[in-house]
Amino acid sequence: MVDIIINFLKIVIVFSLLMLCVSIMTWVERRLSAVIQYRLGPNRVGPFGLFQPIADGVKFLQKEDIIPAEAHKLFYVLAPALAVIPALCAFAVIPFGPTVTILGKQIGLVILDLDGGLLWAFASTGLGVYALVLAGWSSNSKFSLIGGLRSSAQMISYELPMALSVVSVVLVSGTLRPTQIVVQQAGSFLHWNIFGGGFQLLGFILFTVAGYAETNRNPFDLPEAEGELVAGYHTEYSGMRFAAFFMAEYINMMTSSALGITLFLGGWQLGLPARWLPEPGWLLWGAQILAFVVKMAFFQFLFVWVRWTLPRFRYDQLMNLGWKGLLPLSLANLAVTAILVVYGVVGH
Repeated sequence: MVDIIINFLKIVIVFSLLMLCVSIMTWVERRLSAVIQYRLGPNRVGPFGLFQPIADGVKFLQKEDIIPAEAHKLFYVLAPALAVIPALCAFAVIPFGPTVTILGKQIGLVILDLDGGLLWAFASTGLGVYALVLAGWSSNSKFSLIGGLRSSAQMISYELPMALSVVSVVLVSGTLRPTQIVVQQAGSFLHWNIFGGGFQLLGFILFTVAGYAETNRNPFDLPEAEGELVAGYHTEYSGMRFAAFFMAEYINMMTSSALGITLFLGGWQLGLPARWLPEPGWLLWGAQILAFVVKMAFFQFLFVWVRWTLPRFRYDQLMNLGWKGLLPLSLANLAVTAILVVYGVVGH
């Protein structure tokens, strides 16, 4: 019963924090884009516009929820939920801190500590494409249908190099358990997989670029492409159903960032030699959780920065980059990593 209560509390806390981060990111995105474009951004609702996300939430709740007359109602209603749920499920296997001791009981700061945790994460994120395809098809709109088709082609193209970059890390680590991958990167930041721990700098770059494409963010936002498809797969959605797609995009951004941090950047590790760290206790655990949060914040900043800096690709450029650029590079990175592991240069 105690374990059930602890797991329930972890689910509630992580879910609540993710929802809070979604609302914060809507404000951060607006403010950062305003800075980049020499504008002010939201500055009316609350100090510095901090209450703007709350105003947006109230607005979405008050919006009329319209279902097109010719839409397939079941799938039309189901698609937004299918977008949010897999994104949340994928985050369940990501460790956001070390194992802590509370009231004499050791508690791992991860919801699901699975042997095949990486498989769970990729299976969950892979389900997200069904939501976009269903939304595009069930809306009975040409713009929505084209957006759904684009999203399916894009995700298939970029999941391959992303998966191959992750396989390279698995070869180095010898495990599919995310918590174990983080533990193996303990010590100096030179032990992180991106550096001397696995020589996966190229793998990290490939994973990051593919992550942008998987989350449909600029310059890979072809499924939405406002200048071409109005709003793409969610053109016909309004109210809270539109907000659900909005939330799913930001949760996917956080999940992609957390996976990249876990696999390549040491997860919650501080990147300092063990002799420089305090004794295990709340000071150390707090610093490690803070390190994970800071790394996450950096990646979220990067997502926004890239979106408001780079122009959107043409669709043929998008496909060429995935199949002719990232895929051969990821195969080459996997082959070199396998050779290094065989000869004992890297690997645990």
